[in-house]
Formats: sequence, structure tokens, C-alpha cells
Amino acid sequence: MKNFRKICMAFAIISFLSISGLSAQKYYQPNWESMKSYQIPDWFRDAKFGIFIHWGVYSVPSFGSEWYPRNMYDQGTDEFKHHVEKFGPQKKFGYKDFITDFKAEKFDATKWVELFKKAGAKYIVPVAEHHDGFAMYKTSMTKWNAAEMGPKRDIIGELSVAVKKAGLVFGLSSHRIEHWWFFNEGRKFDSDVNDLAFSDFYGPAHEENETMSPEFMNDWLLRNTELVNKYEPQLFWFDWWIEQPALDPYRKSFAAYYYNKGLEWNKGVVINYKNNISYPEDVAVLDMERGKLDSIRKLAWQTDDAIGNESWGYTTTNTFKSAQYVITNLIDIVSKNGNLLLNIGPRPDGTITDQETEVLTKTGEWLSINGEAIYGTRPWVIFGEGPTKSASGSFADQTIPFTAQDVRFTKKGNIVYATLLGAPKSATSIKALAKRAKNGQIAKIELIGSSEKVNWIQKDDELVIKPLIKYPSTFAISYRIQFKP
Repeated sequence: MKNFRKICMAFAIISFLSISGLSAQKYYQPNWESMKSYQIPDWFRDAKFGIFIHWGVYSVPSFGSEWYPRNMYDQGTDEFKHHVEKFGPQKKFGYKDFITDFKAEKFDATKWVELFKKAGAKYIVPVAEHHDGFAMYKTSMTKWNAAEMGPKRDIIGELSVAVKKAGLVFGLSSHRIEHWWFFNEGRKFDSDVNDLAFSDFYGPAHEENETMSPEFMNDWLLRNTELVNKYEPQLFWFDWWIEQPALDPYRKSFAAYYYNKGLEWNKGVVINYKNNISYPEDVAVLDMERGKLDSIRKLAWQTDDAIGNESWGYTTTNTFKSAQYVITNLIDIVSKNGNLLLNIGPRPDGTITDQETEVLTKTGEWLSINGEAIYGTRPWVIFGEGPTKSASGSFADQTIPFTAQDVRFTKKGNIVYATLLGAPKSATSIKALAKRAKNGQIAKIELIGSSEKVNWIQKDDELVIKPLIKYPSTFAISYRIQFKP
């Protein structure tokens, strides 16, 4: 009866498409042909930089990664061994038992958002539910949520209010679909995953190759539509496993529902997806995990990357990227029509690590000077030039650091920005702005953030910009270039 009620609720939700006050001509129907008219909103294309937040019960053991809840049941892993040694056998102390220590006693949504805004971020995307099945919001779908257990606070609700109050765009992510199999290793030995008293938390715990049940997929749809209705996110991020063929009608139903809600709110909304088999490329926005493209993409896209190198969530042994890495890769991504969604992993008490705070602060300082060359820009005729090869594809870090000889271009109206991925100590040569390249006759060049005169000469085979004694930043510098009519 419970599953039947959920299915009925799902049909009721989808019926919104026929009873909404929107005119029939504006409806998105749950099919790809109808949704091809979707347009990526300007707010997303202009924003360029957002903050991702992986925070949940998995921050309590603070070992390995945010996949600790799965790996602690996977015999032979470091997490399994660590868990038994520190907490005891999984039958007596399972993942659920970490919830009481997830207190979030120092969590302050307003202070978080102040830091994010200072960092120059324009949109904020907390994880509403990770693979572990613990909802970080008040929900009618499960008792296993942060409003009833652990912090006993609606974390997503508090962040939603703080983000919107600060004038930023609120989004969220759901990793619920991976819960179908996430705890299946716990089925293979005597653990609390097999205790029927906790089946509503650990279940279904099936194998990845098993087709999801209609009940589970309806539950997925209901949780997502509940998040849309409660928090009105303008971005909804999905992880890779939504590409399963069985989920196809549910993906379509959710997208149509969400896009129609965006019309109702009169706000542009975005769905992020990982692989082209999840959504057609003109129906949603492609996201690349810990990677990027090596050329300009016609459609806007996004990189999700973490300041932490080993884990998206908090661990005591995580190492961190430098501000230099984050800033230069942000510039590189933006030059190719992309956005950067940069992740942090707070501690279980709700504080943010010093390392992540430092990177965010330095990134914000750079953007406060050079943001003109980033925000609201569009790609130029080429993304850039220089000796350093760009990483390409998902899970592809920029292992070769960029230098001041690497140039990235953006444009805004008739102005072109040339950003060097370092502070040059010698003359800069830009081939794409040579007279022979026929990309325009230069009238004026200014260094953003500096009143010092820029000495330059546009030759047939190169533009040469002489070095200055002092630059406004050592991470990267941006030239504002104007052309003659």
C-alpha cells in the first residue's frame, strides 16, 4: 500500500504539467523533442564560478573519502580494516551509528555564505543527499534526515535562505540514485546492513547490474520533486548513475516538471548531468568531474572539481590544491565556455578547513580585481595559446602547471580580455593578436587593476607587451584590449 501511494503521488506530481496556470504553449512535455526548446539561462553563463559542498555523516569517520559508508563494508579495503580496528565489527557498529556524532554544532549558514561570496562565487550547490541515503534536509520521504537525526536542523533549508538573502543563486545536488547498490557489500557478511530494522536506511542494497524497481525509481522522482518544491533551486545537479536505461521516463518527467517550475517562478533553471546518454546535450548542461575540455564548446558546460585532492568530503589526511591551481584552471575553463563548480568538505562540526578557506579567500581576492575578464564574458574566436598543453576529459587534473606564457581569451561586447596564467618577467608575445591574424587593429591596452601605462606594439606576426615592474597579482594578470572601429 505504501508503494502504491508513492506511485499515485508521482502521477499527481507529473499531472502538474496539465493543471498549471502556465499557458499550454509554454509547457515542457516529458519528451526530448519538447525539451529541445530549452535555453541555458544567462545567469548560469554569466556566473562562471560556484561552490559545491559535500557534507554529511561521512565526515564523522573522516577516513578515506566520502565513500567510507560503502567501503567500510567492503572486505579487504583500508576502510574495512580501519573500521573494525577503531569502532568494532560492522554488526555492532554500523554506518548508522555515526549519525549521533554528526552534530553540526558550529554550523552557521550565514558565515559560510559570507565566505563563499568573498570567494567570488555566484552560485552555491550543497549536496542534499549523497549515496549514503542520509538526507540533509527535512523530508517526508524518510526519517533518516538531518532535521530529525544528528544535527536536528534543516541544513539545506538554512543554506537556501542564507544564499538567497546574500543575492546568490541557490542550487543543490542529489546522488540518491546510487543508493540502489551503495551498501550491497554489507549483504555479503554478518553486518547491520542485513538487519531488517534498518532496511529503510541501508536498502535496497542490490547489485549494480540489477534493474531498479519501479518503486525505487518513483521514490527517486518524489524526493527530487520535493526538493524542487521546498527549496526552489535554480540548479539541480545529478551524478553519473542516472544514465541507467530504466530511469529514462523518470528523467524526462523530472526535467519537464522542473523546467515548468522554472517558468512558473520566472527564473532560469539548470540541470547538470555527467554523460550524454543521461540527457541530450541541448536539454541540460554537461558537467565534467575533476576534468575539463581542451577546446571551446558551443554549448555552456561545467567542471566540478574539489579543493581536496583525495576526498570530496572531510578527512583528516586530505591534501589540497593551491590557489594558483584553482585560479588558473578557472580562467582556462571560462575561456572554453565553461563554469567551475569548486567543492569544499566541511568538518562534522560545521567548520571549514583552514586550507580550503585560504584557497577561497585568495581566489576571491584575484576575482575582486580581475573579475571583469571572467564574469559575464563569452568565448573569443580561440580560447588561447601558449606552450602548456591543457588537460582534457573527466578525471584529468592539470598536472603540468600553466605559466605566464600561457594566454587565455574572453570577450565582452567589443572588448577582448587576454589573461596570462602567471605574472610575466619578460615581454609577452601573443600570436593571435598579430596584424596578420586579422582579429582586429588594436587601439588601446590596459592592465586590469593597475593605472600603470602598458607599452605594447602590434606587429605583423605578434603582439608584444612589455613587462611592468609591478603587477596587481602573481597568480594571473588580465589585459583589457580595445580595437579600432
